[in-house]
Amino acid sequence: MAGRDPVSFLREEYQRLVSSDLDWKLRVLEGPSAPRCVVDGKNVIMLCSNNYLSLSNHPKVKQAAIDAVRTHGAGSGSVRPIAGNMDLHSELERRLARFKDAEASLVYQTGFAANAGLIPQLVDQGDLIVSDELNHGSIIDGVRLSRADRGVYRHCDMGDLKSVLEKAEEHEPRYRRILVITDGVFSMDGDMAPMDKVAALAHDHGAMVYVDDAHGEGVLGEGGRGIVAHHHLSRDAVHVEMGTFSKAFGVVGGHVSGSRDLVNFAYNKSRTWLLSGSHPPAVVAACTAAIDVLETEPQHVRNLWTNTDYFRKGVRSLGFDTGSSVTPIIPVMVGDSGAAKRFSSRLYELGVFALPIVFPMVSKDKARIRTIMNAALAREDLDASLSAFEKVGKELGLI
Repeated sequence: MAGRDPVSFLREEYQRLVSSDLDWKLRVLEGPSAPRCVVDGKNVIMLCSNNYLSLSNHPKVKQAAIDAVRTHGAGSGSVRPIAGNMDLHSELERRLARFKDAEASLVYQTGFAANAGLIPQLVDQGDLIVSDELNHGSIIDGVRLSRADRGVYRHCDMGDLKSVLEKAEEHEPRYRRILVITDGVFSMDGDMAPMDKVAALAHDHGAMVYVDDAHGEGVLGEGGRGIVAHHHLSRDAVHVEMGTFSKAFGVVGGHVSGSRDLVNFAYNKSRTWLLSGSHPPAVVAACTAAIDVLETEPQHVRNLWTNTDYFRKGVRSLGFDTGSSVTPIIPVMVGDSGAAKRFSSRLYELGVFALPIVFPMVSKDKARIRTIMNAALAREDLDASLSAFEKVGKELGLI
């Protein structure tokens, strides 16, 4: 072992990824995330941003960030439990709880931090987590950090979820707590969890319900309030509603909403919250302003769905398969990973920025171009994108 380079595996593993064409090749966005933007020096139509409502460029959101720097400085100076808990943080949580119609909300540094920090505190040894097989990686990592037993049910299969819960009731010794956890909107396929049915089954078996609604906020429900509002579910039905400010809200950060007991528990137990510096004032103020916009300008959510319906109908009429999508995440199924990458490259050459989703993010025969709609896309942007999809689809023999 003497003389061996202990970190040689870093380059070796990276080279393995490169040779397998599984490495990420990062492109550079030169300017704001907008429907028409500049990526690697080329003017393109943006079809792969999570900035659903284009709020990252909204004048009120940008001005709130600027004003907060002037009044509160560039940073918070600490973690929130010590000296980094500003009035801006408390105001954001108050506004978020009102928006979500919840008793209380808690803001985390990121959505990933919320899942990784809270899930392992809710359940431990002697408990059970029941998780949809296609849940987001941040949920998977949160589950791995827990010492609880794990059950997985087939994607959105309520019969299988019922079977897993019934089997759990036979476990000896009896589980102390059971946590059912699911994405609200699944980010690779754009389909929705049947939250009403998930909540009903969980209730029948005395289980807690946790939904990651990162892609549902600003998209589903009255005024973009998310999947819980979409299904008109009570706070007794869904105990933890997790989300993120980095998508439809147009800024960054994670959060959970629910009972006051949940929030008191979370900020005392989640190490990702306790031990991470709090958001800079500009970020917090921008998030609050984004809530203001959602509450007072309903046209953004309406425009998002108008564009979603138009584009989905357009790609389907060309002969493409969009899978099980019912949301602004619209996958254009290709199949082969290599073909998906060639498809994306040609789209970029034609002025459309839409990335391929390939193995291992999806199975080897399920590669796709994942498009994400934006409220600010103009009809001519959508038509130009559809023309590019038609041209490349024919070149590759896909339609």
